[in-house]
Amino acid sequence: MIKPSVRQSEPKKNWTLTARALDRLLNWLNEGEDGEAKYLEMHRRLIAYFDRKNCRGSDELTDETLNRVARRLEEEGAIDSETPAKYCYIVARFVFMEYLRETHKRTDALDEVRRQKSGYDAFATEGSDRSETLLNCLERCTSRLPSANRDLITRYYVGKERVKIENRRAQAKHLGITINALSIRACRIRDKLEACVRQCATIE
Repeated sequence: MIKPSVRQSEPKKNWTLTARALDRLLNWLNEGEDGEAKYLEMHRRLIAYFDRKNCRGSDELTDETLNRVARRLEEEGAIDSETPAKYCYIVARFVFMEYLRETHKRTDALDEVRRQKSGYDAFATEGSDRSETLLNCLERCTSRLPSANRDLITRYYVGKERVKIENRRAQAKHLGITINALSIRACRIRDKLEACVRQCATIE
């Protein structure tokens, strides 16, 4: 049995899902027939897969998985090595492993500053020039956020352990969204803050 290579599951810059590529994916999922129902079913199953692994942004990871499958179909015309469902899960595992690598690499400025402000990171030494610079940059970047985003990200990190979990549940309920949707919003705001802090700290 031929297994797909890692290369075949990697992201390809500047590739977009076209209507033709989507039609090919739909036909492949349902073996030549109308595959819209199969696509929706596969989409739901992949979201559940990423949710079980506690991934933030399960919808986006699912779209990335199916886009990579569609890209291979467009490039090679067919995928005969596995059944459609099994191949989708193989690609999903690659996407998940990449997600883990990105998560583990996040020793970024915002995490560093947040720990320092909370007073439980050994790196935060009183009088540290770098610590002071990062704190100033964080405050500056946070002040530039729209008020709704600033309130969301500030409340998102309030508390520890169980208190934090309950706080996020209440926050999601107040906003009328799911916990997962709240996590996605917070992640996007955090990414913008991290980029802003890095740029600010570099300039200073």
